[in-house]
Amino acid sequence: MERLARLLVAWAINVAALWVAGRLFAGVHIHGREAYLLGAAVLGVANAVLKPILTILTLPLVLATLGVFLLLINIAMLALAVWVAPDFSIHGFWTYAGTVVVIWLVNWTAGTLVDRAGWR
Repeated sequence: MERLARLLVAWAINVAALWVAGRLFAGVHIHGREAYLLGAAVLGVANAVLKPILTILTLPLVLATLGVFLLLINIAMLALAVWVAPDFSIHGFWTYAGTVVVIWLVNWTAGTLVDRAGWR
């Protein structure tokens, strides 16, 4: 039961992160509850399953760029969520990059708050 609660909290945090990104950037268009829920779910699964695999496969590039290549991997995970979710679109590379940074910041902040509250 605890795993399910943690999964739901992580999903809600991703939904909140997408909402914040949608409010900050004019190039982020998310319309409807389904787009938020499915986009956050795909983003969570992609980050949990695909991102570690891609990071290991591209480890030389990650090391050579001092970690900057991780931004491109995160953009790819976000692009997958955009591709899968209906009524969810992002326009422009820099909007993708900014959205990735916002998602990271929201997840980091919320994760810190959850840890301090003792929910994990």
